[in-house]
Amino acid sequence: MLEGIRILDLTRYFPGPFASLRLQERGAEVIKVEDPNGDPARVMDRLDGEEGVIFRSMSRGKPCVCVNLKDPAEREKFYALVSTADALIESFRPGVTAKLGIDYPTLSKLNPRLVYVSVTGYGQTGTYRALAGHDLNYLAMSGVMDQLLDDGGKPIKPQIALADLVTGVTVSEAVAMGLVKSSRSGQGAYIDLSMTDAMLSFMGLHISNASATGEIHGINDHGIGYGIFETSDGRYVALCALEEKFFANFCRSACCEELIEHQHTPASANNPYYGKMISIIKSRSFEQWKEFSGRVDCCMSPVLHTDELKDSTYVRERGFIEHKWGLDYAAAVLPEKNGFLNYDKPFHRLGEDNEKYLGK
Repeated sequence: MLEGIRILDLTRYFPGPFASLRLQERGAEVIKVEDPNGDPARVMDRLDGEEGVIFRSMSRGKPCVCVNLKDPAEREKFYALVSTADALIESFRPGVTAKLGIDYPTLSKLNPRLVYVSVTGYGQTGTYRALAGHDLNYLAMSGVMDQLLDDGGKPIKPQIALADLVTGVTVSEAVAMGLVKSSRSGQGAYIDLSMTDAMLSFMGLHISNASATGEIHGINDHGIGYGIFETSDGRYVALCALEEKFFANFCRSACCEELIEHQHTPASANNPYYGKMISIIKSRSFEQWKEFSGRVDCCMSPVLHTDELKDSTYVRERGFIEHKWGLDYAAAVLPEKNGFLNYDKPFHRLGEDNEKYLGK
């Protein structure tokens, strides 16, 4: 889809590299541009004394060039590379690119069709623009964290970097939209993309619902057939029998038809029908409910562990996980038929591709 498109990735750690990986797996040529110290992700959680899991997972297959942008001669080489690019993604703090001489006003003169995306925590403007932050900060500031509560109503620390991942998807979307504009008009675009904004965009329904009803947590109670339930062996299944037909299917197959008429009662501790649902799920093992979920049309799914995903029938059939170079890798987008690990090595060394892209 994006064959012939060249993207320069000046980002580090997780969100930006995930965005450019998504574009790479749709055919774009992504060139990772690093300073002499390299992306810090290279040395995080090292494997066998070499690059770590984050770098191997997010920057796989990307040619790597090393440029000291503070050096005028090296910056000129970077300018030459920019003139060949279709898009650029950067994640410096506001004001840094101008000091380095690589801000959008400067680079757009060299390449008017360039799509330039700046990724920051709080945007290029406003009171918070200069503040540092990481994933949990953006979940907190966007209100998303207040929707992720434990049974006692306290915010939890998710075991997945939600803001980083959502930002990666949002950035890749922004690049794609910018490329459409550039292809139609011949003019590039500057996109100020805040990680907090990315998370706020996912709060739209909650914000509208809170203004309409005063309810600040969740949307509404979907009844006793919608939730996460524990099995007899301490595992969990997700049951989302929102529609009446699916709840009826569940009840008939689980031999609890008496609950059908009580579907829309609240999923609360003092509701005996909800208590009955909890007992029913807890009467069978995880494997029994896993088999049930594949046989009965009731919107039930087993809560899988990460190490179980590669053996999942669904994942295998979709080709979403591949094993190579001693690691399991997940696709960043739906894989093509010929797979997604079509590289000759797991990662490129810092500056390995300088001669190819920057010259001697």
